Amino acid sequence: MSERIKTILAVDDEPSMLRLLEISLRQAGYQPLTAKDGREALEVIRTQDVDCVVTDLHMPRMDGLQLLKEIRQDNAELPVIIVTAQGEVKSAIEAMKNGASDYILRPFDLEALEVAIKRALSFARLVVENQFLREEKLAHTGLVGSSSVMQQLQQSIKQVAPEKATVLVAGETGTGKELVARAVHAGSPRRDALFVAVNCAAIPHEMLESELFGHEKGAFTGAIKERIGKFELADGGTLFLDEITEMPMQLQAKLLRALQENVIERVGGSRPISVDIRVIAATNRNPRDAIKDGKLREDLYYRLNVFRIDLPALKDRKSDIEALAHHFLAKRHVEISVAAINALMQYDWPGNVRELENVLERAAIISGNHAIMPQHLPAEMTGEHVMSAVISEVTTSVTKTLALPHAVEVLERRLIAEALLATNGNKSRAAKLLEISERSLWYKLSQYQMS
Repeated sequence: MSERIKTILAVDDEPSMLRLLEISLRQAGYQPLTAKDGREALEVIRTQDVDCVVTDLHMPRMDGLQLLKEIRQDNAELPVIIVTAQGEVKSAIEAMKNGASDYILRPFDLEALEVAIKRALSFARLVVENQFLREEKLAHTGLVGSSSVMQQLQQSIKQVAPEKATVLVAGETGTGKELVARAVHAGSPRRDALFVAVNCAAIPHEMLESELFGHEKGAFTGAIKERIGKFELADGGTLFLDEITEMPMQLQAKLLRALQENVIERVGGSRPISVDIRVIAATNRNPRDAIKDGKLREDLYYRLNVFRIDLPALKDRKSDIEALAHHFLAKRHVEISVAAINALMQYDWPGNVRELENVLERAAIISGNHAIMPQHLPAEMTGEHVMSAVISEVTTSVTKTLALPHAVEVLERRLIAEALLATNGNKSRAAKLLEISERSLWYKLSQYQMS
């Protein structure tokens, strides 16, 4: 078993120096590639997977500075180290300004070259990690809700996060399976490493194996250079496999071996690569049904199901809807009326939390980012649902009396207040919403002493 050997491209027009660099790189444990000028180097970079470039500054056809500029147009992360003579420090500094990772002066020893390469590779990995961490932060919306099922969920995450066990997250579409996986990762000792997510249903079957395990150059048509897979990228961190039952059965066998032995092989390769990752898998199907239907290997299920987390549907935790609504609308600084919340509570949410978020985003747009009222919600959530919600509120407020005038007053006060809130206090528009004249509205405001 061995870790992936880093590939370093040495570029120099002097054959003796190029040979020296090649020998030095191999002695340092790297896989060396060579090019005699900038143009040849660009061709190598386009066809092979290069982790770092070490280039001379002065070369015919294309010098090191122009090579650097060409690389930066296509790849902002590839480390480039400039090799220059003692009297050319100003040129090296100019190269640093144009994106070079470092520079070393001739004559140099093997130790100086190793230090420069290690520093450049470490910085490049930090750039990739920061990119993933930024994406993770943007994707994170928080586990919102205080219902009993959500408290149990939080407790389960707290229990399993510090452990090494694989986790299987089961729940309907839109319940937040990836969010739970991110929470487990954030609470684990691997929190400072990468969280890498793969949606098995979104990637064509013929490409999924390469996406997960990577491939060697020439492994198949179109594989013009080697590629690192998600397993290697997540090394030291967490790999989240969403919709695991959509993975082809043959590939599930390879996944099972990788989980059991902590070893992978790239497509078209024979060299074992050791990996240290934690796998969290998710499915929107009942795993037992998936096994019966031939969608999930039973042995893989037992390997993944070390610790299982079942996510509740939104219809089973409707007490969290108000908190979720305020959470999603806080990003837009938009309020939502009580009547609108009551209407949301009457709906069964087949699309779960994701559907709720989309409905609220649409409602905020329709309302012009003013307070969301029942009329801003989809038709299936209004009409009888809204009226029953309002009537329920009125009934609650008049439980101590059956007087019709009092009930009418409560209902009128509520509807007038909602209309004024929706129109930002515009009496004319509020009257139109209530389908009464503006004069009648003014009368009601005076009658009920509503300012």
